[in-house]
Amino acid sequence: MRLKVFSGFVIPKLVLSAVEVKVIISMVTLLFCCMTVAGQLTISGTVTDQKGNPLQGAEVYLTQTQALVSTDENGKFLFEDVPGGKYDLVVFAFEYRVHEQEITYDQDFELNIQLEPLQAQQLSEVVLTQEREKVFALQKLKTVEGTAIYAGKKSEVVLVGNIPGNLAANNPRQIYSQVVGLNIFDYGDAGLQLNIGGRGLDPNRTANFNVRQNGYDISADALGYPESYYTPPAEALDQIQVVRGAASLQYGPQFGGLVNFRFKQPNPNKKIELVSRQTVGSFGLFTSFNSLSGTVGDFSYYTYFNYKQGNGFRPNSNFNSRNYFGHFGYQLSDKTKLSFEATFLNYLAKQPGGLTDAQFIENPEFSNRDRNWFNVDWKLFSLRLEHQFSPKTDFSLNLFTLDAARRALGFRTNRVSQPDDPNEPRELLIDNFQNWGAEARLLTRYKLKDKDAVLLLGTKYYQTSNDQRQGPGTTAADPDFEFASQDFPNYERQSQFDFPNRNVAFFGENIFNLSDRFSLTPGFRFEYIKTESEGSFRNIVLDLAGNVLLNEEIPDNRTFERNFLLLGLGASYKILPSMELYGNFSQNYRSVTFNDIRIINPSFQIDPNISDEDGFTADLGIRGRFNDILTYDLSAFGLLYDDRLGEVLRNETRTNAEGEEIETGRVVRFRGNIGTAFIYGLESFADVNLKSILFPGSEKAKLNYFVNLALTNSEYTQSEQNNVEGNQVEFIPEINLKTGLSFGYGNLLGSLQYTYLSEQFTDATNALQDVNDNQRGIEGTIPAYDIMDFSLSYSWKMLKLEAGVNNLLDNSYFTRRATGYPGPGIIPAEPRTFYTTLQLKL
Repeated sequence: MRLKVFSGFVIPKLVLSAVEVKVIISMVTLLFCCMTVAGQLTISGTVTDQKGNPLQGAEVYLTQTQALVSTDENGKFLFEDVPGGKYDLVVFAFEYRVHEQEITYDQDFELNIQLEPLQAQQLSEVVLTQEREKVFALQKLKTVEGTAIYAGKKSEVVLVGNIPGNLAANNPRQIYSQVVGLNIFDYGDAGLQLNIGGRGLDPNRTANFNVRQNGYDISADALGYPESYYTPPAEALDQIQVVRGAASLQYGPQFGGLVNFRFKQPNPNKKIELVSRQTVGSFGLFTSFNSLSGTVGDFSYYTYFNYKQGNGFRPNSNFNSRNYFGHFGYQLSDKTKLSFEATFLNYLAKQPGGLTDAQFIENPEFSNRDRNWFNVDWKLFSLRLEHQFSPKTDFSLNLFTLDAARRALGFRTNRVSQPDDPNEPRELLIDNFQNWGAEARLLTRYKLKDKDAVLLLGTKYYQTSNDQRQGPGTTAADPDFEFASQDFPNYERQSQFDFPNRNVAFFGENIFNLSDRFSLTPGFRFEYIKTESEGSFRNIVLDLAGNVLLNEEIPDNRTFERNFLLLGLGASYKILPSMELYGNFSQNYRSVTFNDIRIINPSFQIDPNISDEDGFTADLGIRGRFNDILTYDLSAFGLLYDDRLGEVLRNETRTNAEGEEIETGRVVRFRGNIGTAFIYGLESFADVNLKSILFPGSEKAKLNYFVNLALTNSEYTQSEQNNVEGNQVEFIPEINLKTGLSFGYGNLLGSLQYTYLSEQFTDATNALQDVNDNQRGIEGTIPAYDIMDFSLSYSWKMLKLEAGVNNLLDNSYFTRRATGYPGPGIIPAEPRTFYTTLQLKL
C-alpha cells in the first residue's frame, strides 16, 4: 500500500501572443481579486392556490441571480443574502400557470403569491413549453441541490421534456445537442446503449463518466469495469445532469465527470396518471412506453414498462428489449422520506459485425456475420433515506446493489473481411456483475464572519464480486450462450477469472462566500482501491498444420492496492446578477479495469505491466443570460493525462513452447500506458430567443436558435512508444458543431438540427484511413461527417403526435472502429430513418 498525493506533470510548451497573455491576466485578476461588498437582505413569501391552500414543492426562481428554491409543506420560501435592487421573480408549480413578477426593494421583502390552475385544454403546447423554460432557461445546476454542491463547476442540464426529437429511440444527437463538446458513437439499436465521450475520452459505453440514475451508480463496476450496458429510456426522464471533470470530488476520480439520469417525479396532485406512448419507425422499429404515476396520502409512486424491437438497417441486426422501473416513496414525517427503486432490463441483439474500409465504401449495409449475438440482463435496486435535521442541515443515505450479466457470442477474427465459417466455433464471453454500495452525505449551512457558508461531507463504500469467462461457443447460428469446451479443447482464447474489488472513499467540499459576489469552493477526495484478478488462461501453441505443440493452463493472480488523495478548487464571481465568471481545477484518476488486466482479443494485445492513469482537469468560463433573449456559456479548458491508456500499432508477440517471446509477423493494436497527453480548447454555447426579437407580442409563437461549438486541440507531449510523441490524441475532432432551430405556433412544435464533426484519429500512432483496406478495418481515422435531423409534434387535448426524420440528408458515415464487439471493424451509422409516436395522457 502507498499514499499518493499526485505525481508531477509534464506541461506542454504553449506559445501565447502578448494580447492573449494580457487577456488571461485580466480574467484571472477579475476572478480572484474583484470583491464587491453590499448590503444583504432576504426575500421570503408564501405560495398558495386560489383557495388559499399552501402549495408544497413550488419552484421559485430569481432570474438575475439564477437562485432557485422550493416551497416547504406550508408553501413558504426564502432567499437569503440577496443584494437590494430590481429582480424578476418566477414561480412554477405542477399543473399551475407560471407566475412572473418584477420586484424592487431595499429592505427585507415578503410576498404572498396565488397561482392560477392550469387548464391544459385552453393552452397551446408552445405556451406550456415556454412556461417551464422561463424557470429553467439557463440550463445549469444550482449552487446547492439536495446534498450536493455544484458551485464553480461546469454543469449542464438537459430538460428532456422540452426536446422535440426522437425520444423513443434515445437519439443521443438530439437529446444531448446542447451539451458542449460531446463525442457520440451512433449505435442504431433504439438507444439501448449510450456511447458518449468528450475531451479525448473514449465514448465506448460512456465508460469515462460516472453514470448514475437518481444519484446512484448503474454501470457494471464503477471502478473495475465502468461500462454502461443499461441506459434509461428518455421517455421516462425529467432531466439529464452533466457535470464535467471537477465532479470527481463528489462522484469519483474519473476524468469525464458525472452523467446523472433523473427520472420523472410522481404526480403530486393525482392518485393515478397514465402516459402511453407507441412508436413505429424505419426498419421495423416499434417501441411501447407506458407509465403510471401518482400520490396517495404519504405514499407516492412512478413506474413504467418499456418494450423495444427492430430489425436494423443491415442484415443480421435485429433486437428486442424489455425494461421495467419502479419508484416507491413514503413520507415518514415532515423531515424524513424513504424511497425504494427497482430496475429490470433484458435485451437480446443480433450483431452484423464490422466492415473494412473497402467494404464500407462499396456497401455500408453489407454484413458477413450471421451468428453474432449479444445479451444483457440487468437488475438494479436502491433504497434511499432523506432526513432534514434542521432547516440548515440535510442528510441522505443511499444503499444500492446490482445483479447483472452480459453475454457476447460470435465469430470474431482479426481479418474482418473473412466470411463467417459455420464449421468454426464461435467465441463466447460471459461476464457476471454483482456489486453493492452505500453512500452517505451530510450538507449543512452555517455562518462564517456574517457570510453564509455550505459544508458537504460524504463517504462511500463499494464492493464487487465479478467474474468473466472466455472460451469456445457452439457452431450453431442461434443465441446459444453455452460453452463448448469439450468439443473444442484446443480453442486458443480460453480464460476464467474472478474480480473481487473494493473501494472506500471519503470526500468533502465547502463553499466560502468571501464577498457578496465572490466564492471559493475547495474540496478533496480520499480513495482506497483494491483491484484483484484471480484466475487462469490457457496458452495453446499450434504448428502451421494446426497440430497442438503446447496446451497449458497458466495461473494469473494479481492485486492492485492503492491509496491516493485528490484535491480541487472551484471559484465563482458574479460580475452582474445575471453574469457569472467561474473556474475550477480538479485532480483526476482512472483505475485500470479488469478488461485491461486480462482479456484475450484477436485484434489487440494488453501490456502485462499496464498501470493506472492520473492527471487534472481545469475550466475557466463565463456564463449567464441577457434578459429573455440570450443564454450563453463560454469556457476554456485544459486536461492533462499522465500514463494515459491508449492503443498503438505494433508487431504481435507470443510465448513459444520454450517460454520465449517471439514476433508472429502480425500487426496488432497494443493497449497500454502510451505516455503524457495534454488536451485544451474552447467550448461555447448560446441560445437566442428570436421570438422575443421578431414576435414579442405573440404568446403562441416560439422561435429559438442555438449554437454549440467546441474547438479542441491535443498533443502527446511525452511517450516511450514509437511514433507517438507529438501526435494528436485519439477520439478528438478539432471541430465539434451542433446548431439548429426550435420553433412552434399553437400546439405545433418542431426542430431542425445540424451536426458536424471533423476528422478524428482512433489510435495514438495517428494511423490514416486506408480506403483500399480489404482485411481489417480496425486502423485508421473516422472521417469528418455531418448529419441533419428534423422533428415535429402536435398536441390536441389528451393526445400528442410526434414525427421526424433522422439523417435527413441520408449521408453515409461511421463514428466508430470497434476492436471487439460489436465488430471488429467499421460500424456504419444509420441512413435516413423515419419515426412516428402517438402519446395518450390521462
